[in-house]
Amino acid sequence: MKRALVFQHMDHDHPGRFLDYFAEDGIVPEQVRLFEGQEIPPLAPYDFLFVLGGAQDTWQEDLHPWLIAEKQAIREWVADRARPYFGVCLGHQLLATALGGDVGPAAEGEIGVFDVTLTEQAKSHRLTQGLEPSHKVMQWHMAEVKRAPQGAAVLAASALIPVQALAFGDHAMSTQFHCEFTPQTVAGWSSLPSYVANLEKHRGEGAYPRLVTESFPLMPQMARMTRQMYDNLVTATGLRK
Repeated sequence: MKRALVFQHMDHDHPGRFLDYFAEDGIVPEQVRLFEGQEIPPLAPYDFLFVLGGAQDTWQEDLHPWLIAEKQAIREWVADRARPYFGVCLGHQLLATALGGDVGPAAEGEIGVFDVTLTEQAKSHRLTQGLEPSHKVMQWHMAEVKRAPQGAAVLAASALIPVQALAFGDHAMSTQFHCEFTPQTVAGWSSLPSYVANLEKHRGEGAYPRLVTESFPLMPQMARMTRQMYDNLVTATGLRK
């Protein structure tokens, strides 16, 4: 059995549809609840690193000192060990900062369904082969990657945020958008008042049912896009023989 290490930054958060992919490939996820003070274990025994989103910002090391160790672990995993990595939202921003890029507040955040378009670099990159040129995606962020790390490829952009997806070599990939969200994820927010309140804070009263109505018909295409990226990654890295 293979093992995936999952860095978790918020309660009730999980890798969503990636859990189905892990199950199919015989990969068992093990979550580290960094926000509760759980320590990062030695990396050597693991086969995959998945880094989730979160309400924290990458520069808040004074408020969240564990971010220092997390960035070090990501750097060791991606730059030194060159092992399979996928990050979403905060996990995308942490990959950028861990490898020397810059992250800061977005001029305008994205919360809800937005369009992203593949870049010229993506057309020839191994990790984005088989993808359509543009996609509807789920967003929930108020920060962005301002400068990609040296040697990284920018694979997607939106009208507001130019760095929507990154790759480092053929073994590490991240998305600003939440490609892990499933219908079950979104439906589950109905029992999490803090999630609904935060959504309505940014999108107004009734934002949650509106988002459900808009996003549910788009979920099959989002799933196809995510599956293709995951398949490309595990094939390129030899994780799936």
